[in-house]
Amino acid sequence: MAKIGAKKTTGWKATISVAMANYIEAGSIIAAASSLTMWQAYLHLDSIAVGLLSALSANAFGAAIGALFGGYLCDKYGRKFIYTYDLLAYMLGVLLIAVSVNFPMLLVGTIITGIAVGAGVPASWTYIAEEAPADKRAAHVGTAQLAWSTGPAITFLLAVLLAPLGLLGSRIIFIHLLIIAFITWYIRQGLSESAIWKEGKAQEAKEGNKNNKGVLKALLSLKPNREALFLLIGIYLFWNLTAGAMGYFMPYIYQNVGGLTGTQANLLQVLLWSLTVATTYFVFMKLGDKFSRRTLFGIGAIMGIAAWLILTFTGMNWFSLFAFVILWGCAAGFGAQAFYGLWASELFPTKYRAGAQGIMYFLVRLGIAIWSFILPTVMDKLGFKTAGIVMLVFLAIHCVIGILLAPNTNGKTLKQIEEERFGSSKANKGKAVS
Repeated sequence: MAKIGAKKTTGWKATISVAMANYIEAGSIIAAASSLTMWQAYLHLDSIAVGLLSALSANAFGAAIGALFGGYLCDKYGRKFIYTYDLLAYMLGVLLIAVSVNFPMLLVGTIITGIAVGAGVPASWTYIAEEAPADKRAAHVGTAQLAWSTGPAITFLLAVLLAPLGLLGSRIIFIHLLIIAFITWYIRQGLSESAIWKEGKAQEAKEGNKNNKGVLKALLSLKPNREALFLLIGIYLFWNLTAGAMGYFMPYIYQNVGGLTGTQANLLQVLLWSLTVATTYFVFMKLGDKFSRRTLFGIGAIMGIAAWLILTFTGMNWFSLFAFVILWGCAAGFGAQAFYGLWASELFPTKYRAGAQGIMYFLVRLGIAIWSFILPTVMDKLGFKTAGIVMLVFLAIHCVIGILLAPNTNGKTLKQIEEERFGSSKANKGKAVS
């Protein structure tokens, strides 16, 4: 199957084709989010069913399971292995959602889609970072963030344009994702394997794999890995407990708490994600390799906290809604997800770079799954203000961790970073420098 496809895919074309995993991931989440109210009405779903769909989706536990296995397979069989098969499963999942006529069909399609999305994400960030020039790694990794932001902007716009068609419009949106996935899968068949991964595998074979540790054991036993886990899970989990819930529930909140129409809610999200696209390109991609990443991260984190302070304590009027959308939309472009994708690819050795990301992504999405399952009930029973305060606590924790522990990796090759953190060749032998 690897021989199927277009001519060899290299350079920025390769980066973009790999980054499309993030367009597909975010597009899947938003396609579900923008149609959640319609599915709820069509299938007569209660809050438990709504929470279950969210918890098992590409936004949460489905993606968590996919990432856990995808990261392991990516390190064992190569980055290209994932790109050969993950989107085939994805296409099956979104097709099943598009033709769903009952809750079991919708749920099974949601789970398959989530698993396929999760499998591709660690491979995406890993491959891009490994193939990028050292002095342009943030720019290249930022392409994944750009795709992740463009997916929701386009999907919400489609939701507005297709709103007169009702649920049929939502089905068409999922078909659009299927078509994008097929084109991306076809182009990816021309990708070459990661050069760093091949070099690492050759070295392992030469050494006879005598000192190999399992990924989880290596992550927990080596101090540099433990430090990286605390930083990365700290910023990505706590930011995503807010952002992940927003990704799935924000249109639902706009409509059920703010009293907006479906069209108004979706247009607000188009504006929000368009701002994220802009700041991803003009701030993260343009400045991430040149200026202090700690400073950029801190500015984005504080803007995100300000956005939720306004939304939580001033009520949902048009002033607060626009202020929230502008602050959060801009902050998300150079926020925790962009830096997580960059640092997660820099701070671990090649031999288990994707596996480490898979484990972290699993833990983060598991956390989102639990929170997403609880959130509708929290808003029903305790009100939106209580939910907003919880979101603010999450954001404050991620802000402090990121500002205090941001690493200085600008302009360094992945090999340089590995040697600084683990010592020359010691990362491959399971020993960290003291």
